Amino acid sequence: MRINRLLRMLFFAVALFTVSVAAQAQVRITVAFGPPALPVYEQPLCPGDGYLWTPGYWAWADDDYYWVPGTWIMAPEVGFLWTPPWWGWDGGVFAFNEGYWGPQIGFYGGINYGFGYFGTGFVGGRWNNGHFFYNSSVMNVHVTNVYNEHVDIQNSSHVSYNGGQGGIEARPTAAEQAAANDRHLAPVAAQTQNLNAARSNPDLRASANHGKPPIAATDHAGEFHGSSVVAAREAGGEYHAPENRGASPNGAPRTAVHPNDLPPTRPAAPNTGDAKKDKKYQAQQQKLMDKQNQERQKLQLQQDKEHVQMTKQHADQSQQQQVEQRHQQQTQELQQRHQGEMQQLQSRQGGGRPK
Repeated sequence: MRINRLLRMLFFAVALFTVSVAAQAQVRITVAFGPPALPVYEQPLCPGDGYLWTPGYWAWADDDYYWVPGTWIMAPEVGFLWTPPWWGWDGGVFAFNEGYWGPQIGFYGGINYGFGYFGTGFVGGRWNNGHFFYNSSVMNVHVTNVYNEHVDIQNSSHVSYNGGQGGIEARPTAAEQAAANDRHLAPVAAQTQNLNAARSNPDLRASANHGKPPIAATDHAGEFHGSSVVAAREAGGEYHAPENRGASPNGAPRTAVHPNDLPPTRPAAPNTGDAKKDKKYQAQQQKLMDKQNQERQKLQLQQDKEHVQMTKQHADQSQQQQVEQRHQQQTQELQQRHQGEMQQLQSRQGGGRPK
């Protein structure tokens, strides 16, 4: 009985550790070229007391940038503020830094997202005695908890990334670095819903809207229809994406650095002419893909843990590059092994190729 209890306690401790690491880890997304300039748009009316503004930004998926509309979100905790995500030049690529909720505003690349987020800190409102008060000089609100404080905007740029050629030259202050190490909460469910809706909308792709998204902002997350939708008034600048969007800066095919950079596995569907045999082969393919996906996730989690450790240890650029090179080698070895496994399976299946 005592052994069983000890085993249960050990299992619980491991589960807690896994959840803790997963909560801290962030998926590292890197792109060879920078995102478009931030579009110019109006802020929709705040839907009610307690909502905080989360500005729109460019995200990346399927070899293209896409616009995630700005929206109003209920704060997950009283006293918490939103630090927006941002893109920054890092080791020859543009890396995405996830946004987060916390008691203090952290560094967001010096990017001028507007509406109180003018590059440093936040001047769109503040918490007082458990209520959020809005600065009506920069926020579109019709609520009672307001004040009016003039803001002298020094940053009029529409540039959407930090560092690199043409990027914002800003570095985190001591206070912003301290905020990065403070207690954080990840984006809430409504923000994830907003992100997923944007990703599935082809009109929000930069290749389609050329930096002027037809849905720039909305008053409720993920609601992209009706009178609440605000279209961009104009693009923040000209945008011409490279023809080979999946290429590295020197024009060569982009090499995956992390498992999440790898393309999804899409083996050819079995087509032997025997429906029963094809069904069996397809089940074998799915079983192998599930195993490979678990191995990808395991390696990604391991690499994410190392990124967290580097951040805590304030690793310099040379140390970061060494770690990234090791990650790239690990990812390539995993990819080669998975390709070999899939080829062996297809060989055992007699090819399994469509006729």
